[in-house]
Amino acid sequence: QVLLVESGGGLVQAGGSLRLSCAASGMIFSLNAMDWYRQAPGKQRELVAAITSGGSTNYSDSVQGRFTISKDNAKNTVYLQMNSLKPEDTAVYYCHTKKHWFNYWGQGTQVTVSS
Repeated sequence: QVLLVESGGGLVQAGGSLRLSCAASGMIFSLNAMDWYRQAPGKQRELVAAITSGGSTNYSDSVQGRFTISKDNAKNTVYLQMNSLKPEDTAVYYCHTKKHWFNYWGQGTQVTVSS
């Protein structure tokens, strides 16, 4: 079964950077599209960044130019480099992928940005 494990969250001051990692197993990683979502208290879960099996990327308007999604197929890991962090970026960040009709989520990693 697909297992996604995030790491790299933490507390950072506004303007700082963090890099999140998501290690995947139980699937052919190189063939899957991978996504990063986030959910702040009282808000809907939102798509932050996505990367296709071919390496094409998309970002939400709120993080465009500040965040970068990338992957390392040899390590079965997808990354989210977050720069110029803002307090509004505070949320639990989740790694996501879809296999057939099933959605798979990591456990989430907390990112807190202080003002």
